[in-house]
Amino acid sequence: MELSMVVCVVAFVLCFTLVLIRWNDLRYRRKGLPPGTMGWPMFGETAEFLKLGPDFMKRQGAKHGKLFKTHIFGCPTVICMDTDLNRYILLNEAKGLVPGYPQSSLDILGKCNIAAVHGAAHKHIRGSLLSIVNPNMIKDRLFAKIDKAVRPFLANWDGKIVDIQEKMIEMAVLLSFKQLLDKEAQSVCQALRHEFNNLVLGTFSLPINFPGTNYYKGIQARKNVIKILRRIIDRRRASSETCNDMLDCLLNVKDPKYRLNDEEIIDQVITFFNSGYETFSTTSMMALKHLHDHPKVLQELREEHLAIQERKRPGELLDSNDYKSMTFTRAVILETLRLTTIVNGVMRKTTDDIEINGCIIPKGWRIYVYFREINYNPFLYLEPFDFNPWRWMDKKLESHNHVLLFGGGSRLWEEVGENKILKFPRVKAPNGLHMAISTNVVKSKHQNISAA
Repeated sequence: MELSMVVCVVAFVLCFTLVLIRWNDLRYRRKGLPPGTMGWPMFGETAEFLKLGPDFMKRQGAKHGKLFKTHIFGCPTVICMDTDLNRYILLNEAKGLVPGYPQSSLDILGKCNIAAVHGAAHKHIRGSLLSIVNPNMIKDRLFAKIDKAVRPFLANWDGKIVDIQEKMIEMAVLLSFKQLLDKEAQSVCQALRHEFNNLVLGTFSLPINFPGTNYYKGIQARKNVIKILRRIIDRRRASSETCNDMLDCLLNVKDPKYRLNDEEIIDQVITFFNSGYETFSTTSMMALKHLHDHPKVLQELREEHLAIQERKRPGELLDSNDYKSMTFTRAVILETLRLTTIVNGVMRKTTDDIEINGCIIPKGWRIYVYFREINYNPFLYLEPFDFNPWRWMDKKLESHNHVLLFGGGSRLWEEVGENKILKFPRVKAPNGLHMAISTNVVKSKHQNISAA
């Protein structure tokens, strides 16, 4: 009797599950929509998308084609895996395809952030940001400021085993706060680092505001960050002291047309940090991993930097001319971005019903422009899974339509243990990326150049 009851309950749950999934598919079945499945009501196929990542894309793409519908992050979404269509979508904001962050990202990063707005609002915020992101500012201040901050950070690595992932996160936090909040960087760095870690986790999650979920943690982190930033802004407004950082520039925009209110300023600061925090730290970590695995690349990179060092005076900081001469360094960065694929895709939203490739995408739907696999296409990149920075020495490659990026010599570090790297939805080493840093040095005419 008890066994029969269990069988009945299991059968009922299974039938109810199938009915719910079927109902959700029928709910979004209308003429003109791309093929695809929608998964559970509200939850959609978010769990599969996050867990399987590229395998989910390949499976659905093989079944439904390069343009298919799904439901992720609480939004009905069309995923596009076609190179030409992706380029069209990204270049046609004026034709009803605007930034389409999922609700979780808008709630956590703020609805005023530069990456989420469009039209007049985008022009307004962009005009303000030009005061802090412009060629003259980068040329005159940025390189030297970063160089000055990084040198002491790297000074004590010799002879130690360090977790490169952790160190690169620390460096990303340090540099971000030095640029954004230079005066308060030391006092708020640790508190805000913890909050921003939760904030990053919550930006791409189901918008379920329940204790324990990534979304809930992200929302709470945003509230705590806002409290700290408001106190800093209030102190800055009450002081006549000038601070040489991005927040000071945002607070003192001269043109009334481009002045931002406090909410807009806070959203830009949060977005700047979110954008640089993971991108910078992950790219740096994976660049070191690739350099460790490819001694010939490391040797050429070292030779380029030694040549720069040779022409510098003792203690002289880097400048924009030094950066321009780092052609191979740039190639290493581009190849790291291509092979690691930190950004798998971007989202757009339809402002009206639009037709794409013979399909009708309803107003308010998201379109996920997925370009991860483009980076591994053998027709675009010869031997695509090889780490080959020299391919980028041909400048023509960077201008191709499909580029959506965003040995000899001693090693100065060695990997310790087995370091597992996950690639989706975030690139990370779950147990860290540990390397032993040696005291092996190469002398320039002025000073020793260590592993740092």
